[in-house]
Amino acid sequence: MAMRQTPLTCSGHTRPVVDLAFSGITPYGYFLISACKDGKPMLRQGDTGDWIGTFLGHKGAVWGATLNKEATKAATAAADFTAKVWDAVTGDEVLTLAHKHIVKSVNFTEDSNCLLTGGNDKVLRIYDLGKPEAEPQEIAGHTSAIKKALWCNNDQHILSAAEDKTIRLWDKNTKEAVKTLSFDASVSSMEYIPDGEILVITYGRTIAFYSAHSLDLIKAVDAPASIHSASLHPEKDFFVAGGDDFKLYKYDYSTKDEMESYKGHFGPIHCVRFSPDGELYASGSEDGTLRLWQTAVGKTYGLWKCVLPEELSSENSEALYCPPAEIKA
Repeated sequence: MAMRQTPLTCSGHTRPVVDLAFSGITPYGYFLISACKDGKPMLRQGDTGDWIGTFLGHKGAVWGATLNKEATKAATAAADFTAKVWDAVTGDEVLTLAHKHIVKSVNFTEDSNCLLTGGNDKVLRIYDLGKPEAEPQEIAGHTSAIKKALWCNNDQHILSAAEDKTIRLWDKNTKEAVKTLSFDASVSSMEYIPDGEILVITYGRTIAFYSAHSLDLIKAVDAPASIHSASLHPEKDFFVAGGDDFKLYKYDYSTKDEMESYKGHFGPIHCVRFSPDGELYASGSEDGTLRLWQTAVGKTYGLWKCVLPEELSSENSEALYCPPAEIKA
């Protein structure tokens, strides 16, 4: 019997959604933060998309957003030349970190004590959040704007992707580049998977997987359209990707075969990520919405409930889904 994928639509933003991130699994479930050009990052319950709150304080587009594993802290990167740290429980602004240009990326260490930032001034900065008055450590080397910067390898190394068409692996202590990868197009997204030390990147129509330790290529897949973001399932059995053609693609990680594709957004997809339990993936789009998609269509989970009317023929009917059509802020 065919199952119809029915995404949950999370509205509330008024401009394109350009970044999103999940927390780890906490005693209260897991959470989702979204960065948007409207300057108002939002926090939601991860499994349902229910709006929890909006972080107010930026004076420009927010390009990056992240949560720590415990979902107690949030960080945002914005066009107002600042990165901000927030109390994710109360929504209060904890810290504003002034930069010299637009900030694009923020990432916490595993212990949440340090924040890594990167942006248009081409410099990586490491802030000790316990010493907010101290000057950050700086790492320079990229020749154009940094789009994404992530801690990796137990916070001993840093991965950065920039407009100069390179990804660089840095030693945190020496601040030297250990290895550099060069591409024929600018890298559009980068995801780090600690379990297995896998790096997922996208550039042009390519979705590529690298070893985060050695930066050796594991495998690559070419998609039908230009891809802006991809995410690997926690069990590493498949991955999803989205881009210019408004579609989300799901691929088998082992065989690289396309399993299915869905169209739900009304604009290019800028970001996609799996939830920490792997039950769903979230996508953010130029259309100003977030959408939540089921990994296993047909499973009762979150707000999804599979309804199989007895009177429908099992041979040529679709299973019906009855999630709410829209989750509003």
